[in-house]
Amino acid sequence: MGIAADIAGDWEAALAALSWQVDAGVDEVIGDAPVNRYELAAEVRKPASSPAPLVPVQAADPVAEARAMAAAAPSLDALREAMASYDHCELKRGARNLVFADGNPAARVLVLGEAPGAEEDREGRPFVGRAGQLLDKMFAAIGLGRTAPDPAQALYITNVLPWRPPGNRDPEPGEIAMLLPFVERHIALVNPEVIVVMGNTPLYALTGGKGILRARGTWTTALGKPVLPMTHPAYLLRNPAAKREAWADLLSLQARLRG
Repeated sequence: MGIAADIAGDWEAALAALSWQVDAGVDEVIGDAPVNRYELAAEVRKPASSPAPLVPVQAADPVAEARAMAAAAPSLDALREAMASYDHCELKRGARNLVFADGNPAARVLVLGEAPGAEEDREGRPFVGRAGQLLDKMFAAIGLGRTAPDPAQALYITNVLPWRPPGNRDPEPGEIAMLLPFVERHIALVNPEVIVVMGNTPLYALTGGKGILRARGTWTTALGKPVLPMTHPAYLLRNPAAKREAWADLLSLQARLRG
């Protein structure tokens, strides 16, 4: 009973002391050490952890993606499928068909043109319009043709761009750059002995040079292959006098093949 009485006495004494403090105007308990309320407010405003810095999303590199897709193609059919699934070239959205190639893949001569025209876009094959008909006549004059089963007399024909530019405009440098890996892989898979570049676009794509009228007829090298620049058949249709120079180029090609 003595202990209980002592506890009750202490409780009553503490309550009396608290009542006295409240009457005296005490409204908070003061600790032994001072407290800086400004620091406490800053700590309340400070987030528990800093957010992670925003990492910018890297835009896709069309050329790098084309290079990877082309390198992964083990055959011409696989390369065609890779090009059909390539979505970075806006020309694809306005074209009817992907114009891949025509002729004999075992041919000694690969003809590289610029881009499909309206006829090619409709049919899905390169060089089938008026310019293509002239091309067939030109190479037939030296015994070569796209339908020849004998590789020694055959042609294989493709373009730098597989889709038709609107209004048959010239291909833009960005379009050439993003599709060049497919062209290079195409040539590697066919592995021709000789490449004929017809027009400014394929000349620029393979050699980096410009000016087909100056370059035509002069043999050069690209991708480890002999390359003969020639004027495009469409140019010959507009300038018939230039057919004489084109004939000289064809004879040069014939001599190269015989040699």
